[in-house]
Amino acid sequence: MSSPKPLLAVLAGARVDPPPIWLMRQAGRFLPEYRALRAKVPTVLDLAYAPKLAAEVTLQPVRRFGFDAAILFSDILVVPDALNQKVSFLEGEGPRLEPLRNPEGLKQLATEIDLERLAPIFETIANVKSELPPSCAMLGFCGAPWTVASYMIAGRGTPDLAPARLFAYRHPAAFHRLIERLVEASIAYLSAQFAAGVEAAQIFESFAGAIPAAFLDEWSLAPMRQIVKGVRAKVPDARIIVFAKGSGLAPSWIADRTGATAVGLDWTTDPLADRAGAFPMEQRSARLVPVQG
Repeated sequence: MSSPKPLLAVLAGARVDPPPIWLMRQAGRFLPEYRALRAKVPTVLDLAYAPKLAAEVTLQPVRRFGFDAAILFSDILVVPDALNQKVSFLEGEGPRLEPLRNPEGLKQLATEIDLERLAPIFETIANVKSELPPSCAMLGFCGAPWTVASYMIAGRGTPDLAPARLFAYRHPAAFHRLIERLVEASIAYLSAQFAAGVEAAQIFESFAGAIPAAFLDEWSLAPMRQIVKGVRAKVPDARIIVFAKGSGLAPSWIADRTGATAVGLDWTTDPLADRAGAFPMEQRSARLVPVQG
């Protein structure tokens, strides 16, 4: 019997008409109710660590638009924060981290993620679950190791991710240690999200398009595969979506290389181009062309 929640039914391989809808960044600045609530806290990170407020933000777009999923309001940089790297958000400038300029910087990181530091996020999940409509699924997420590492190395978002690539070229052993640390941290973090109540989770590889083709599997797909495998070792039925923005890869190939339940497509990917692949069309998250008003 298929799930009464359309998104979960699709992730189980069912065809649902109309297809379930949720949006990345569906909670945020375009909503007046979000802006009113955001004004009550200093930074986005403070909001992510405030369970009642973060739950309210997560629920706002579901109430307004009737989406088929609520995606946890948080930030991918809570992982380095819980690994003892200083993270802050500057108004109008975005995130700032204490950059990892060389291999010595890795010594300042914790060897394991501090899940107690992230306890407010798990409380947020429980709060949201208690108020969701019966047909609405609860989604968690984390950033993929390459994407998170790029912030950790540069200390901020960079246009071309050159600092992260240069670190990987100059210090390959240290780079791989960092990726491995993030894989283990992500496994623990996502597993704890499932324990708190999420019903599916997405791994965001937001910067896949900045990885040289020769390193795409090593830096991105293989680490995500390890995360999927590691989470399922703890949560055997974990539904995991992989989103590799700008990778240019066929969805069926991404699914095969990562073991993902479903694959998110960015706006540059033709959803029909891979119809000969073995990956069901129903389990591909559609894309919208990004525009700014």
